[in-house]
Amino acid sequence: MAQSCKNKIEAIISEAYIKFLREILGRGPKETKTYIIHDMVIIRLKEVLTQEEKTLVQIERGRPLVKEMRRILRESHSEKTEAIISSITGCRVLSSHSDISTKLGEQVEVFILDCDLEKELKAKTVI
Repeated sequence: MAQSCKNKIEAIISEAYIKFLREILGRGPKETKTYIIHDMVIIRLKEVLTQEEKTLVQIERGRPLVKEMRRILRESHSEKTEAIISSITGCRVLSSHSDISTKLGEQVEVFILDCDLEKELKAKTVI
């Protein structure tokens, strides 16, 4: 039972994050999977590069440009992304981190929470 509640929240986070990315980038990832592990929410997004970014990463000097552009975009929207996670989990986000692989076209988002969400979800379903 604890697993289904956890899975449901992970799916809700994935859907909300895809929707957010579509709003700011015009497209979302091909696949998204969210993991709640103790006080962390980890989102793995696959095939996130736009067609223009795919072209740029084919040349060596294009890779850092794509990474830098994505970093700037992420920083400019960090309050919004943290608010999304906070509203779904009910926990305050203490910090968030992001990186993108130009080789695989994958992005990873990590949110550190002020509570052990995994433990709280297990306790709610046990009671």
